[in-house]
Amino acid sequence: MNFQNVEFLISAASPGAFPVRKIPEIAFAGKSNVGKSSVINRLLQRKNFARVGDKPGKTIHVNYFLLDNACYLVDLPGYGFAKVSQAEKERWGKLMEDYFAAGRITLGVLIVDYRHPPTNNDITMANWFLESGCPFVVVANKLDKLKKSEYAPNLAIIRRDLALPESVPVIPFSAEKGDGRDALVKVILEAVKG
Repeated sequence: MNFQNVEFLISAASPGAFPVRKIPEIAFAGKSNVGKSSVINRLLQRKNFARVGDKPGKTIHVNYFLLDNACYLVDLPGYGFAKVSQAEKERWGKLMEDYFAAGRITLGVLIVDYRHPPTNNDITMANWFLESGCPFVVVANKLDKLKKSEYAPNLAIIRRDLALPESVPVIPFSAEKGDGRDALVKVILEAVKG
C-alpha cells in the first residue's frame, strides 16, 4: 500500500455525511494536544496534510482521508483540552458517539502522550475499545521528549492505567523524528488485509 497516495475526502459534521463506500476504517483518537495530526502526517510522510494547529482543538469534524483507494484514515475530534464552548463540546461528543455507534472502525489508533500517565479521557477511550471488542493499538507519542531511562517505566504506566491486555500493542512513537512509523504501518496493513 502506498502511504503517500492519499487524498482528503470529506469533513463530516453529522453521521449523514459519513462515506457510503464500505472499506476498512482506521480511526485516530486522542486528546486535543497529543499530536494526532502530526502522527497522521508522519505516517503519510507529508508535512502538513492533516492540519496541525497552534491551538488544540483544530479537528472539529470527523475527517476522512482515502488512502491508496484501499482504506479510510479517520481523524476524530480531539477530546479534553480545547478551549471551546460547552455546546461545541457537546456537539463533538454526540458526533463521536454516533461515529463509534455506527460500527465502522476496522482498527482504532489511540494516541497518548508518552511523557505523562493517561488521562481519564484516554482511559475511557481505551475502555470503549476493550468493551466493544474493536481491535486497537496505542501510539505513545512524543518519544523524542523523553530520556532513555523513562522509556520502560512510562510504558509500564501506560499499560497499567489503560488496563491493556498483552494482545494490544503499544508503539513508542515520535511524530517529530519518525520513530515507530514502520511499526504503525505494519499494524495498519495487517488490519486492512483482515
